[in-house]
Amino acid sequence: MLRTNLEFLSFIEKFYAENADSNILQKTFEPGHKIIQQGETISHVYLIKDGITKCFISEENGKDFIIEFLGKGEVMGELEALKKINCLCNVEAISEVMVYSIPDYRFFELIEKNTAFTKILLQELSTRIIQTSTRASYQQLYTLEYGLLKLQQLQHEAQITISKEDMAAYLGISVRSFNRTLKAIMKRNTM
Repeated sequence: MLRTNLEFLSFIEKFYAENADSNILQKTFEPGHKIIQQGETISHVYLIKDGITKCFISEENGKDFIIEFLGKGEVMGELEALKKINCLCNVEAISEVMVYSIPDYRFFELIEKNTAFTKILLQELSTRIIQTSTRASYQQLYTLEYGLLKLQQLQHEAQITISKEDMAAYLGISVRSFNRTLKAIMKRNTM
């Protein structure tokens, strides 16, 4: 539910400290700021140093589908850089977020010249495929109540607040269905 990659973060922090002339910058974004906007072109890849974001797709019908919550060490914009395409989704800060902003040419240079970086990136992409497959089966096999309880656990552990709209978007349901599910859980817990 909240993805992190401390190995990737450690690598970039070390690289950043040892390569002052790398054109990698640290940037901070306030909650609600869209770091990446669906359909736009970006020239940087971002790696989260601190904070939590939501990665989501906005559908033509005006509804959002949250793909994942991203935390420390997660990379954003790498697929767009690799494929040279416009952004597939939005990434918005939920809390204050600090990122390493890596120019795409530096990103490609790291892939070509640094095998440790390339291995970490390949591991990250492999993990995403595995987690996406797991999440798809999880949403088919488990009840909404179970998914909601997991989201509430994430809020507690990460000490963040996720709106009802975002929880519903993550679960792939309407806010109305979300409210019914929440009411059923609360009723069950009071018995």
